[in-house]
Amino acid sequence: MSELLVDFITSLDGCASGEGWPGFWGLEGPEYLAWLGEQPKVTYLMGANTYRLMSGFATGEVPSGQDEFRPEEEASVDELTQAAKVVFSSSLEAPLTWANSTLVREDAVEAVRAMKANGSGLLSTIGSLSLSRSLLRAGLVDRFRVVMFPVITGATGEERIYDGYPDVALEMIEHRTFDGRIQLVEYKPRVLDHPPLHVPE
Repeated sequence: MSELLVDFITSLDGCASGEGWPGFWGLEGPEYLAWLGEQPKVTYLMGANTYRLMSGFATGEVPSGQDEFRPEEEASVDELTQAAKVVFSSSLEAPLTWANSTLVREDAVEAVRAMKANGSGLLSTIGSLSLSRSLLRAGLVDRFRVVMFPVITGATGEERIYDGYPDVALEMIEHRTFDGRIQLVEYKPRVLDHPPLHVPE
């Protein structure tokens, strides 16, 4: 059976990106980059918007506000190109042009449920806020990981991650600080029908 990880990088105020900011908010460091390079092989899950954005990067489209990719960003895009990717969309046309990408038109929740039951290894979302929210709400997420960068994007922040989420109880299973400034927290999530009647001791 496969395990499903929802994986985000965010500003401290919970935004997945910010207008005019470079990738990783320009704050990645050697410890964090080394940790990224040590991650196990995964199959990435994404929606159409994330696919369009990331596949554009793979063909050389530079994010708004930048003249060119930094080496760290190029390496990240190259790794994504080599990885297996499953794209859930009713609007994209097959075959997908980004290497190692498979288009799935059926309901994402049911498709991922089947992938978890019949597969092995690690499945991981990348970006795809609405997909991640749907998978969490359906109770399919085994691990919820957030890497928070030390910036508040109150004026320029975009893609607020937690809007529309249900209430979720989080049991911490890992935490770590990279380069003295980047904070990782990883939890086992449990969707709540209502707020807990008491706070766990």
